[in-house]
Amino acid sequence: MQCVVLAAGEGKRMRPLTGRRPKVMLPIANRPMMEHLVLAARDAGITDFIFVVGYFEREIRNHFGDGSALGVKITYVTQRHQLGTADALRATAGLVNGRFLLLNGDMVLKRDDIRELCQKSAPCVGIHQTDHPQDYGVVTVEEDRITGLEEKSENPKSNLINAGAYLFDLDIFDLLSGITVSGRGEFELTDALEVYIRDGTLTAHPLDYWLDVGQPWDLLDANEALIAAMHHEQHGTIEDGCTVPETVSIGRGTVIRAGTYIEASCVIGENCVIGPHAYIRGSTAIGDDCHIGHATEIKNSIIMPGTKIPHFNYIGDSVIGSNCNFGAGTKVANLRHDNGAVKVCGKTTGRRKFGAIIGDGVLFGINCSVNVGSLVGSNAKIAPHSLVEGCIEDGSVIR
Repeated sequence: MQCVVLAAGEGKRMRPLTGRRPKVMLPIANRPMMEHLVLAARDAGITDFIFVVGYFEREIRNHFGDGSALGVKITYVTQRHQLGTADALRATAGLVNGRFLLLNGDMVLKRDDIRELCQKSAPCVGIHQTDHPQDYGVVTVEEDRITGLEEKSENPKSNLINAGAYLFDLDIFDLLSGITVSGRGEFELTDALEVYIRDGTLTAHPLDYWLDVGQPWDLLDANEALIAAMHHEQHGTIEDGCTVPETVSIGRGTVIRAGTYIEASCVIGENCVIGPHAYIRGSTAIGDDCHIGHATEIKNSIIMPGTKIPHFNYIGDSVIGSNCNFGAGTKVANLRHDNGAVKVCGKTTGRRKFGAIIGDGVLFGINCSVNVGSLVGSNAKIAPHSLVEGCIEDGSVIR
């Protein structure tokens, strides 16, 4: 069986993190989120993949190549203009040769769910139960048949949602050829699903496990879950006087300097320098070529490759882009005094603790304070002793 993975979009809700990479390449537990999906599908028995790419497609092509490093075969199709999911799937016509799996590239599934979905009769849609269905496409089900499908609604008819995992036969392409542009200006896959629903042929497969990564703060939940489930290996050098449990992964070429304390489950990439006397707390992922230095504390955060946080810093519950530099004494707050849910640019995260979203290439001077819920655009430059809060645009200079 083949698997088509939709990976052409930018992921605008993830800005500024998607300024130079597609959403599916954002790292979770130090792997692009789409790699976790591909590995789960591979472990379910699928080895033939078709990636539909578009926005910054070279990032995907360069990372995955022909798929041989993962033990799979990958074929690429470019969606030149992001005109919707139906348009993306139409781009694979002629490459798909039978019953196939279709997956949105920006979610996390487990092997067993994928395997069970592949054993169903097509057409079939993976569904999942959620406590906030208003944020998704909602389905109504009678026994195992889908009887209705509605896009985001303030008053959803059920708490079951379309999870973005499908099993199709080749006849889906006949339906796609008749789809017209929707009110959103896109060719929607859901229009084809409506035909199946009217015919009474669309079935539902409940997924036991499904992680959606729709907003930047969702990366932290996915990161925590995947780090806890991964197999940990330790390479590099751990100097005397460190506390590093077996639940910490350490990449090759990395040095953990004396006095460093790491707790719970974490993952540290290759060629990093950690410490001396650094404190890395649970569910933190530190990418390749990072420096986390003396008297710096990192808690439950994603630090992307090439970022330096070297002296007397605190980063809590945050997502930090690549190639950033934090001046000595710069800290990120992660808790409101009223203990309310943190908001970012007016949108609630639903989290009591959340720090900041920092884009790529941001430079902080010494002793900066980044307030809870801040969003700092890529390549911003922050002068020493600055208070940073709210939404800062890409390339901003704060003096």
